[in-house]
Amino acid sequence: MTSSLDELADRYVDQMAALDPCLAAMMGIAGQDDRLTDYSPEGDAARADLARTTLAALDKTPTDGSDRERVAAAVLRDRLETEIALHDAGVRDEALDTTDGPVQRLRQAIELLDQGPATRWEPVLARLTALPTALAGLRTSLTAARDRGRVAALRQIRRNIQVCHTAPAYLTDLADRYTRHGGGPLADHLTTAARDAAAALHDFAHHLETDLAPHAPTRDALGRDRYALGVRDNLGTTLDLEDTYAWGWTELARIETAMADEAARIRPGAPVPEVIAALDADPAHRITGADAFRRHIQDLADRAIADLDGTHFTIPEPLRTIDCRIPPVPSGIYYLAPAEDLSRPGTVWWTVPTPDTETITWTVPATMYHEGVPGHHLQLGATTLNTTTLNRFQRTASELHPGHCEGWGLYAERLMDELGYYRDPAHRLGMLAGGQQLRAARVVLDIGLHLQLPIPAGTGFHEGERWTADLGREFLTRHGGAMTPAEIAFEIDRYLGRPGQAIAYKLGERIWLDARDTARRRDGAAFDLKAFHQHALDLGPMGLDRLRAELTRPTP
Repeated sequence: MTSSLDELADRYVDQMAALDPCLAAMMGIAGQDDRLTDYSPEGDAARADLARTTLAALDKTPTDGSDRERVAAAVLRDRLETEIALHDAGVRDEALDTTDGPVQRLRQAIELLDQGPATRWEPVLARLTALPTALAGLRTSLTAARDRGRVAALRQIRRNIQVCHTAPAYLTDLADRYTRHGGGPLADHLTTAARDAAAALHDFAHHLETDLAPHAPTRDALGRDRYALGVRDNLGTTLDLEDTYAWGWTELARIETAMADEAARIRPGAPVPEVIAALDADPAHRITGADAFRRHIQDLADRAIADLDGTHFTIPEPLRTIDCRIPPVPSGIYYLAPAEDLSRPGTVWWTVPTPDTETITWTVPATMYHEGVPGHHLQLGATTLNTTTLNRFQRTASELHPGHCEGWGLYAERLMDELGYYRDPAHRLGMLAGGQQLRAARVVLDIGLHLQLPIPAGTGFHEGERWTADLGREFLTRHGGAMTPAEIAFEIDRYLGRPGQAIAYKLGERIWLDARDTARRRDGAAFDLKAFHQHALDLGPMGLDRLRAELTRPTP
């Protein structure tokens, strides 16, 4: 029987999806596939009003006294209050960042409809047709914010200009593909819509170059108050930022010591950079061609599911399939949960530079465990399917809780080490160098850059100087794993555009590990790791403060 709280949560999901179809696409919410988000001032105001009216309704909605409804109400309240705080602080005014701004969400909303031969072309046409209007609304918002003296940093504007210049080729190719594969009644309409969408993107890039960039600040650091709001948004917690910054340095040193120990197993006496260079050059750790690499990661994902199901986890049948894909335009490595109606499978997107590129693979297993099983595919997929303990808002809200989600992904990488899955020392070094080291470096950099903190004595790196983007690039060259200069530049721009998100991985992992240790001490010999994981997944996504409290609650 549906409770009053469940009805409120369901209604909010429907209303939120209608007001923000691009976010709904990321969250896997069905029913808005032919629409795009209105990023005009009126659209922003409508989303803020929805958060306020829903919070007011939540204040008046009774719960049944169960733990399930207690948690559900608290999670919804936390998110609504955060959305209101972001709006009131004017965070949406600038509305541009490198990885998750409106331009990126508009592009991704179209990409997500691209399912190869299974593509439904009517929604593609609808979204292509809607793109010029959506960009016009965003332009109005950004211009109004500029007139109030609020403009995104020049670095973020330049990244968005790049997206506007690269995305049109994919849109026109998408329409051409329909024609190449047999065509049909939509061919002319798709061609026209893609052409108009491409022109709108070029016009928007011109607007950014001529109307916003001249007014944009060159200072990237957003400061303590804005950073604290980013931490609340991405992690659902409050932090002692100086203490967390110091912990990041300590954790980085611990990981790099472990890397040296693992490298010595591969090449005794050789320094870590020499070992990494040797692994990069080893033909045994290289695959040529995007298709071959896609098959490689698909095989890794499938084998992990087969191994872990029934042993360390119970994996629902719909999650025993995962779709590994190469995105049509560069967009990093990421996972999207299955749509709530299962019309879209859980999908890992993994960018490779060109179709005939040669990809290094010794770091890949840990990343696949992070994105697939037991990482995001299990966590987010199980959440999507869980109609027993979670209401609809909870089932679709993983995208709103990066600390919970990315923390679990990094925890999954380490868990697979504990379970013995990095039998090849190169793969274990890949877990340390490809994931753990970079995520610890992000804690140092993200906090250091936005607060412009001094670099501590004893670190051996520009001691006493305050962080700048140039120092950040040098730091990642030393401590960021095997990244190219272009990848390092993108990382720095990412941190500076989305404060608090980059630390979600390591800080989230820390909460998962601490909570597990607390539960193990609490339960003693009765502690059951599989049961702990099942309970944790059944709780659904939430902020880290609430997650710690729920996982460490005394047993009845």
